[in-house]
Amino acid sequence: METTLFPKVTVITPSYNQGQFIEATIRSVLDQTYPNVEYIIVDGGSTDESMAIINNYRHRIHRVIHEQDRGQSDAINKGFRMASGELVGWINSDDILYPDCITRIVALYNQHPDGSIYYSNVLDFINEQGKKLELYQVDIPDRAYLLNQNYNVLQPGSFYPKELINRVGFVNDSIHYCMDLDLWLRLLEHGPIYTTAPKPIAGCRRWGATKTSTGGRKFLHDIRRVLRQYGSSPLSPNQARIQYQLFKHVVKETLSLA
Repeated sequence: METTLFPKVTVITPSYNQGQFIEATIRSVLDQTYPNVEYIIVDGGSTDESMAIINNYRHRIHRVIHEQDRGQSDAINKGFRMASGELVGWINSDDILYPDCITRIVALYNQHPDGSIYYSNVLDFINEQGKKLELYQVDIPDRAYLLNQNYNVLQPGSFYPKELINRVGFVNDSIHYCMDLDLWLRLLEHGPIYTTAPKPIAGCRRWGATKTSTGGRKFLHDIRRVLRQYGSSPLSPNQARIQYQLFKHVVKETLSLA
């Protein structure tokens, strides 16, 4: 095998008190069919069973960090700084990669080495037990579309050239909710986005304690702030959608107080 066809790929898992899911995440990374994977777990000082589970696999994990951090973005950046892979990405400690995820991403990268983002435009939502709930699809052709038409990103299973991650300055650790959107908008200033064939390569867990589920208006305000920072039009579909979603939250909160 020519090593140039199998560049090292680094996977980072930021984790904090996700003991009920983290073993599935770890196994999904360790069971990749791709032969050259570096795995880094950055745990923010979990007090549940997370570290006991992580320690069961420590002999197969390249780096384990267990210390207090300033949240998910800070943990991801710690992993990025340690990563030695040519491609890097993160998978949250309640999500999973499918076994052929990295194999398919690297094939895409070898075909299109000028990209800034490599992802699949389809994603499985899974429940707490890992059962598939629905198939979700978002086609992102370019930066302008992400900025003005549809701000949703499919982060699980996406990977980025490490050189570009270094160039753009990692994840913005002042952003609590949509750090992936902010990162994608910065990366797309440096190269195109490429998607694999329309087949899921990752599963995103949908359950009650995710930031997406609990963020509410804070999540939407984060998105609006990021979009405005990068020049999203006030009259764009993205801005109208955010305004509508904020209105729905206000109505729901008002009715709950009635």
